Amino acid sequence: MKREALIRELRKRARKEGVHFEWDPSSGKGGHGVLTYGSRRTIVKSGELHPTYVALIKGQLGID
Repeated sequence: MKREALIRELRKRARKEGVHFEWDPSSGKGGHGVLTYGSRRTIVKSGELHPTYVALIKGQLGID
């Protein structure tokens, strides 16, 4: 899964659930960006994301 696809999926889910969502690609270092979902934040790297990494990100955000 590409990072953009993950961002799109999470943005859609946040809109559906009425949760605050913010993506700031300029906040991280290098190709990383900061993603805020509700009251939780995490760093997301750029490029192709391994399914295990996607599960880790969702776990950090309290999703699934």
